[in-house]
Amino acid sequence: MPSHAFSTRSPSSKTGLVASLSRRIQPDDSQPKLFHSLHQEHSSVLSLAADDDSIYTGSQDGQISVWDKTTFKLKALLRGHTGSVLALEYAPDKHWLFSASGDSTIRVWSTRNHTPLYLLHPHLETDSGDLFSLVWCQPRQTIYFGCQNTSLQWFSFSFPTLESAASFGVSLPSDGSVHSGTSTPTSNSRKAHKFFDSYPQYTRRPADLNARNPTCASCLPGSVSSSSVPASSSSVRGLSPDSCVQDDLVKAPLAVLQVPPECVIFSAHYGYVYCMALLPSNREGSDDPAPEDTAGNGPQLVTGSGDSTVKLWQLPNRRALDAAPQLLHTFDCGAGAVLALAVRGDTVFAGCQDGLVKVWDLETRTLVRTLLVVENVDILSMSMLHSDLYVCSANGDIQRWSASFDLVGSWRGHEGIILSSIITRVPSSDTAQERRGENFTLVTGGNDDMIKVWEVQPPRTNRDSLSELSGLGDTADVSKSINDILVYALAKFVAIPSVSNSLAHKEDCRQAAIWLRKCFTQLGAEASLLPTGESTNPLVLATFHGTRTSAHRPRILFYGHYDVISARPNGWASDPFTLSGRNGYLYGRGATDNKGPIMAVACAAADLLARRALGVDLVMLIEGEEEAGSGGFVEAVKRHKDAVGPIDSILVSNSTWIAEDTPCITYGLRGVVHCNVEISNDGPDLHSGVDGGAAREPMLDMVKLLGTLTDDTNKIAIPDFYDRVRPLTEDERQLYKVLSSVTQTPASLLAARWREPSLTIHNVEVSGPRNSTVIPSKVRAHISVRIVPDQDLESIAASVQEHLRAQFQRMRSPNKLNVTIDQTADWWLGKLDDSWFRALENAVKDEWGVDPLRIREGGSIPSVPYLEKEFSCHALHLPLGQSTDQAHLPDERISLANLRRGKRVVERFLSNVGNKSSPSPAQTNDS
Repeated sequence: MPSHAFSTRSPSSKTGLVASLSRRIQPDDSQPKLFHSLHQEHSSVLSLAADDDSIYTGSQDGQISVWDKTTFKLKALLRGHTGSVLALEYAPDKHWLFSASGDSTIRVWSTRNHTPLYLLHPHLETDSGDLFSLVWCQPRQTIYFGCQNTSLQWFSFSFPTLESAASFGVSLPSDGSVHSGTSTPTSNSRKAHKFFDSYPQYTRRPADLNARNPTCASCLPGSVSSSSVPASSSSVRGLSPDSCVQDDLVKAPLAVLQVPPECVIFSAHYGYVYCMALLPSNREGSDDPAPEDTAGNGPQLVTGSGDSTVKLWQLPNRRALDAAPQLLHTFDCGAGAVLALAVRGDTVFAGCQDGLVKVWDLETRTLVRTLLVVENVDILSMSMLHSDLYVCSANGDIQRWSASFDLVGSWRGHEGIILSSIITRVPSSDTAQERRGENFTLVTGGNDDMIKVWEVQPPRTNRDSLSELSGLGDTADVSKSINDILVYALAKFVAIPSVSNSLAHKEDCRQAAIWLRKCFTQLGAEASLLPTGESTNPLVLATFHGTRTSAHRPRILFYGHYDVISARPNGWASDPFTLSGRNGYLYGRGATDNKGPIMAVACAAADLLARRALGVDLVMLIEGEEEAGSGGFVEAVKRHKDAVGPIDSILVSNSTWIAEDTPCITYGLRGVVHCNVEISNDGPDLHSGVDGGAAREPMLDMVKLLGTLTDDTNKIAIPDFYDRVRPLTEDERQLYKVLSSVTQTPASLLAARWREPSLTIHNVEVSGPRNSTVIPSKVRAHISVRIVPDQDLESIAASVQEHLRAQFQRMRSPNKLNVTIDQTADWWLGKLDDSWFRALENAVKDEWGVDPLRIREGGSIPSVPYLEKEFSCHALHLPLGQSTDQAHLPDERISLANLRRGKRVVERFLSNVGNKSSPSPAQTNDS
């Protein structure tokens, strides 16, 4: 795993808190308030569940304790299991409590009167072994559970017989049976399993029930339906303090049920199925949408196992409830057994042995982070409160991790192993707080026989910016308020600090991609995320499908980027990640580069789509690494080229006008070669007062070497550098005169910026403390060369390296030279005479009432020339912003008028090319 993917806790940290990666955070030294402690005598707390009134704790001795949420008094004991209660699951729609046990049974209890309803045997009964995990799927009315024999099993409670028996408390025959194909008579005894009920080999004893039962052998029940299970708490009125004394008969369930053979996936894992979770999450404290509100194919199941894998399963739809879950993907954690799972949105957190939490993105199926919680200490339970992850470890510690994977809280929760945890609400004395539903608690249970209730608060971050565009209506309603949606969506988009060149904002970039995919979907597109690699941000691919006709629909690819550069608060009049409107401008990082144009194009397609006027397929390909060098972009596009499909033309909007009032179309970009030059020696840094004059200094060599790159007239001195530069034509000369009169900038200066090559020395860095007495042993410089048509990118990159090496060799220095090419991008020149360019030019003219200026840019966009070559078509570049938009600078902005009229230009362009037959790629290339 790359080192950047880890978040760690520093051993030297006094508070136990350290930010993920390089981020510095303000530690919260105060641990959550311990609201209440409960003592479950002589029995570890293995499992937890809660409803509105009660907290349920499953114990090692087979009992389930019911604690009142208001008084925290023990109000009932649910007895019937003859093995440890390993998992509890509450079904709020039915007011049922499911309990899974080491006795290879699942029991179903009424939470209204705490009586048993059903006894469910897995397929093959005791051959399934311990039942470790449970999850209730309300939309499917099905309980899923994971077994020790590596199987995944399920049982549907949607049968009318079961519904009536559970709802009305129908008394069944005394043998506990019901006359239906889903139940069997109560068994008088359970056979001992030769493996799960075995003794250590050295005892030479045959297997029996006593081997696996934690209670004393003399008190073991002879019959599940007629014997007692010993109580462990002497604090309950009416119970004997001797836990081995039989007091009451265990009540028989209404029916005994059996999982049919068709409801089993054998060898679902190659290890015990320790944990599972439902997607979207059905846990209290989750801010995931309700399952019935989720688009797509319905709920999904995630399972974790001792085989170190997490598996994603698609649950059957409502019309095929008897169908088996379908395996969608297997995630290999590679870190020992997966003992705990938590989910939020498209993210799965897998708690593993040895103290690691693996964070998986379900959309791209990639590992996005590894959290090192406590080294070599197993993680046995995790819980989510909105975007906060609470991790409980075997050493008794509890940690809270934020949405950006920062460790923001850590405290000692138990004096033993924490075995279970849940998030639940409790009644609050604060009426306002209770009305807001914010009275959350984290309940933890351990092998110290304690249940602890901690007051916790949801994170302050606003989940709205990472979710769907709530309240905007569906696609059919979009056209009614599309301009409102444009600004509203941009505000949400800007609020996500998707800074790609900062590891501290790695998760923000992923959340921006997830949000954008959901936004495109709600605007009417078919959208997905495409992985680019473990260390790079995903692509967002969305297609707005045009009106289906017999004629060929042109397919236009829009390229943009959702990542931004960093924005230090200094120099900003408002928060850079809060879109602020002032004097007709919208201020915020990414407003003009490139989030504003992305939303304008998407809303233009949505508007046409809603009016059934979209005559093209608009494919939007939005990357998240443009500001950091487009890492993984080329490889991802090649890998997913079939998903993108054939493309007739490419549209880009990633620059600004050259003036304030006259619209422009960009038709050219320079290329770039970024080069690192390092000169060093094998010795240490030296003191100039001691060794000055006696040593050959790397800094002096660097100054001389860099001086060879240009001549006295500031021309680049690399041999043959200018040989392939395209001469200035008379048409261009006249164009620069026009642009000069508009911008009040000399034509020669415009030409130097746009169509002539240049060389820049960006910085020189040294080793050592950087004071005036040190001779550094290593000096590094970063230079860039901008190239223009018709210079060859690879030839220029090679000639730069050859020139530097040749000049350094002539210096005969004992120091060492290392030259590397860091990043390259080819130049781009559009076609001014093809039909696509004319369609765009006409759209601009029709909207603004003037002919747009044809301009070039001195910067580089690596993806534009690459996409042209990959899809064999021409690119168009439509700038929306003005020259004073301050891209990459404080107070970045975009004019509200430009944003809205830019959207209308895109609408006109899409209509122009959609209302006539598309030129074939061959015709376009020949023009």
